[in-house]
Amino acid sequence: MPRRAPLPPPPPPAEIRSWPDREAMLADRAVVLGELVRMHVGPGRLGLLWMWAALAAIGWSLVGSGIVIVEQSADFFSGIAGLVSLVIGAAVLVPAVAFVCLGVSRDRKVRSLLTAWGALDRDPERDRRLRMPGASLAWLLLSFALGAVGLALCVLGPASARPGRETYGLVALVMGVGMVAWLTALIGGVTALAHRRWVVGVLMGAGTGAGSGTGAETGAVLSPAATREADSARPPFTRAGGPGHR
Repeated sequence: MPRRAPLPPPPPPAEIRSWPDREAMLADRAVVLGELVRMHVGPGRLGLLWMWAALAAIGWSLVGSGIVIVEQSADFFSGIAGLVSLVIGAAVLVPAVAFVCLGVSRDRKVRSLLTAWGALDRDPERDRRLRMPGASLAWLLLSFALGAVGLALCVLGPASARPGRETYGLVALVMGVGMVAWLTALIGGVTALAHRRWVVGVLMGAGTGAGSGTGAETGAVLSPAATREADSARPPFTRAGGPGHR
């Protein structure tokens, strides 16, 4: 399996920032945010989540099949076949669940970096490409559909079981697959809503970056004197151990 791309570092503290000017900082910010957004809601991330979820569903299906075989085994060899199915299913299920958990933990780190880099400044032109409403909508709709299927399996499986006809292993198999689908949908829905919240709160929210409050970003028309006053109030970007540069 190919290794995941490493996460970019957080933005440096204000006292050691070494960008020569604001435009250089905005360019670096745009590159880092573009990579983080791709890691968060890009199609590759969605495909990876669904791949591990599918492997988890397959693993649980093998576990459930093993339970059914053991319950219905009439001889020694049937019991051995059931145990083999249980072992193979666990060998598939456990790594898949572990990688899903690692992905959720990585998503939390990505969201933290998105907030930190996005709060550096405002850049409406470059930030427009980072909103990706189509990607977040696709995440939300696919998660909704998968969640509906998973919830139906969790409810209809036990409800339609008949005593003496369906075994406990079969009911557990159906409910387990439904639970995997529902949890995957929950992760996808949270990811889509978190991205939208970041877009509204950081990219489109009230200015929190270094350049907030100036006429160029609020749309107000300033006089030359007010422009000079706003420029003098803007905190300069500093090099480590050297004077500030604008």
